[in-house]
Amino acid sequence: MSTPITSDTRTMSGKPAPGPRGRPLVGSMFDVLHNSLEFIVGVSREYGDVVKYRMAHWTWYQVNHPDGVQRILQENHRNYTKGSMTLGIMKPVAGDGLFTSEGELWLRQRRLMQPVFHRRRIAAFGTIMTDATHAMLDRWQPVIERGQHLDIMDEMSRLTMEIVSQALFSTQVGGDGNAISGAITTLLDDIGYRFEVPFYPPPSVPTPRNRRRQSALRTLDEAMYRVINERRRQPGMHDDLLGLLIGACDEDTGEGMSNKQLRDEVTTLFAAGHETTAVTMAWVWYLLDQHPRALARLRSELHAVLAGRTPTVADLPQLPYTRMVIDEALQLFPPVWITNRQLVANDEICGYRIPAGAFAVVSPYVVQRHPAWWDDPDRFDPERFTPEHSADRPRYAYFPFGGGPRQCIGQSFALTEAALILATIAQHYDLNVLPGHTVVPQTLATLRPGGGLPMIVTRRAR
Repeated sequence: MSTPITSDTRTMSGKPAPGPRGRPLVGSMFDVLHNSLEFIVGVSREYGDVVKYRMAHWTWYQVNHPDGVQRILQENHRNYTKGSMTLGIMKPVAGDGLFTSEGELWLRQRRLMQPVFHRRRIAAFGTIMTDATHAMLDRWQPVIERGQHLDIMDEMSRLTMEIVSQALFSTQVGGDGNAISGAITTLLDDIGYRFEVPFYPPPSVPTPRNRRRQSALRTLDEAMYRVINERRRQPGMHDDLLGLLIGACDEDTGEGMSNKQLRDEVTTLFAAGHETTAVTMAWVWYLLDQHPRALARLRSELHAVLAGRTPTVADLPQLPYTRMVIDEALQLFPPVWITNRQLVANDEICGYRIPAGAFAVVSPYVVQRHPAWWDDPDRFDPERFTPEHSADRPRYAYFPFGGGPRQCIGQSFALTEAALILATIAQHYDLNVLPGHTVVPQTLATLRPGGGLPMIVTRRAR
């Protein structure tokens, strides 16, 4: 972990940020670990736009106003790095991928990869998304006929893993793809655990968890480099995401990505593209089960446009309510529920001073449920995303995909995937939470339904 940057706050403009005093030595750490969502929402309501608190030896400044979020993610983004804590957990897995790289390396990679994720490119993957969804529904049939339940969180994870595997490698999960997906699953579980238990022994200590982690990293690297080297020997033979990344060249130098950079970028895309959409879809099914009127309106739109057929990317502009359902799920349960940056130099946000070396925290979960910008913010209401209701909302009152130059490069892919999955399944199937099961958000690396999401699936009468 890097040495904290020091700063003399006496020479800074702005007033000191308020916040809880916390306990000696540990500060607010136990309060955060006990119930992270309750804590971060509570301090935002009690202390306002910027809140200062300690987590052991780290000082955090939680920014709760859209203008402050914009300052960090967009206006003064060069002053905010990913931070030593996030990089310490993520970099050993993702290397120098887009999520973890900084400065000139990040800028070069973003420019190389941006054309790969153009909407026209993403549209070509629509059939992969719906075919994989139909294959999952076929796999469900014996379970449905027996009247048993399915863990929809697991099912969505398996589905999005299949989709991202095919989009990246032009193949269904199998062989090296299966090895990569298995390793990614293990590593995502480990990352989530380390965010939840920040003082777990470092990877060099041979605990059972750390040994599983190291084994998964070896498997990932061996399989990934094998796939990349095979593709290098067959240039131009594939138009999947990996093929597009291999073919991407810097306009000024003509150079492409090294094998190491390809490994890091594909690992980042594999992990992020699989996990966040799976979590989003799990919350979509939960919310629709709890709100039958919204489900009825969704099905009315799907029937009017699709009349039972499989959706295509070309249909999505005619399915605005379908998109609003997804947007609303992202508003209430953003998968990336919190993120942090570390200040390079002193800054002032919303009139409060924040010193170099401190961590600035922004949470979509907090801002997107704040009553100052959302009417009845905890209610499921897709209508709030109609153009007339969205017009006066501050830009950074809603940022489930981040914002500024580092906004998620896969946003279009994720939203297309979610809409096609939703439209394909909702026309023909009912998904209902298993009676007696209580759904509670769990704050890991993503905001998952704690304990999974057991649901009874039934096929609707034609």
